[in-house]
Amino acid sequence: MTTTLRQGSPTKSRLVSLDAFRGITIAGMLLVNNPGSWNHVYPALEHAEWHGWTPTDLVFPFFLFIVGVAMTFSFPSRLAKGETRAALLKHVIFRSVALFVLGMILTGFPDYDFSHRLILDVLQRIGVVYLFSGIMVIYAKPMQQAVLSVFFIALYWVLMMTVPVPGFGAGVLAPGGNLWQHVDNVLIAGWHYHAEGVLSLIPSFSTVLLGSLTGELLRSEKTPLEKVSLMFVLGNVGMVLGAIMDIWFPINKLLWSSSYVVFTAGFALNLLGVCYWLIDIKHYKSWATPFVVFGVNPIAAFFLSSFFSRVMGMMKIEGVDATGIQIATGLKSWLYANLFASWATEINASMFYAIAYTLMWLGVMWVLYRKNVFVKI
Repeated sequence: MTTTLRQGSPTKSRLVSLDAFRGITIAGMLLVNNPGSWNHVYPALEHAEWHGWTPTDLVFPFFLFIVGVAMTFSFPSRLAKGETRAALLKHVIFRSVALFVLGMILTGFPDYDFSHRLILDVLQRIGVVYLFSGIMVIYAKPMQQAVLSVFFIALYWVLMMTVPVPGFGAGVLAPGGNLWQHVDNVLIAGWHYHAEGVLSLIPSFSTVLLGSLTGELLRSEKTPLEKVSLMFVLGNVGMVLGAIMDIWFPINKLLWSSSYVVFTAGFALNLLGVCYWLIDIKHYKSWATPFVVFGVNPIAAFFLSSFFSRVMGMMKIEGVDATGIQIATGLKSWLYANLFASWATEINASMFYAIAYTLMWLGVMWVLYRKNVFVKI
């Protein structure tokens, strides 16, 4: 990991709408990952239990989609400066390993007992997907990437519907009896069930590749209006197609189902299109500044906020309960109870805590932004 110090604005040579969309996604991550109490969360801020989706289920695929878009801007720029594809591949491998290691540091903290931890948690999964998708973006032409994205979507669908699971048969999509779960039971038995798992890495590649194809559109010689029009058309086609696919292969984040890939990519295209139209075409930029602040330091914002949240849970404040018995309360729980739950209903207090925590990290990232400090891997 390196800390880059730049002079002037970091957005002069960047697509500001992409930074803004990335920042919206990171803000969403912080918001849904940090409620005051996990027992009191609005349904929209929770993941769907199985089939279906909530706004929370859009956050992770949006980030992977953005990774793909960013590759299409970053890789050609590096090649244009004289970097070889082999050197670019080394960069992709290094970055993937760094993301995986950061994820393991975060996941294992504080005891680093991985017998009950998520090996493929968020950063680890991003690292693995970045590695394989990055290789494809480096060496495959856009048309080949399009073919590969369709191939992975179709392959995953065929595997999930046709490969029999011992004791259940083929085509079962219920929790516990599907191929996705069976593969996890064989490969990573002993770790938590609720991660997206191993087999669903296959369609995750398509999420990144669809982002890469969007980046190709944004880098094309088409006029800005033509670009945004195509984004809206293709985005809505993707959402409708994903909704139709849902009939046979339900939208499901944990499975990272084929319908989920197409639907969320379409949704991401629409939202990126809105950002592009507002910021890069109409030049309405002031509203986006807080999101750009998050968007230019995404890994730092996610890693530091997640790590600090765990540290807060370990920090204890001594006190007494209603019966006079001395107790030790975690700092996070104490802040939630005394600053929010003391005056708001439990579910609102939980949401207000999440908002306050997100704003606190916006402040931290703003300081880095103003000092031109951008943490890169």
